[in-house]
Amino acid sequence: MKQLILLLGFIFLTISCEKKSDKKQSDKEACASDSKVNKDGFEMYEMSEMAALMEQMYVDNQRLKERIIKGDTIGKFPQHFIKIHQAVMTDETDKDAFFDEQAAKFIKAQELIYEDPKNAKEHFNNGIDACIKCHEVKCGGPIPKIKKLYIK
Repeated sequence: MKQLILLLGFIFLTISCEKKSDKKQSDKEACASDSKVNKDGFEMYEMSEMAALMEQMYVDNQRLKERIIKGDTIGKFPQHFIKIHQAVMTDETDKDAFFDEQAAKFIKAQELIYEDPKNAKEHFNNGIDACIKCHEVKCGGPIPKIKKLYIK
């Protein structure tokens, strides 16, 4: 039974690391860009700069959402959000005109929260809309998580 589970795990890992055949990287190179092998020989996922930035922006927006809902002071725009334009992505081909447009919409909506706190809820939800529109095209996995940020 353990061997079957191990085999299925290996197959799943192999399939999840595959890249499109039109990419010039081999499967091993593709996985190596996002993972490291530790001293025990296990592959460990390593986040790209963009993935780490997006995780941080998610946490920041969870906190911001709570402040908006409670009517607390909003504070200052987090300057690290601007790094969205320079952060290295897992797949650099995803950084295109569409991504740049959605990233600019997200940043503008976020800045408006701090400039126009009376309409913070609307600006916040517009920023979440920009995230979702981009993720619908680029990487759909986090969409359910992102949708939880909406302020109803």
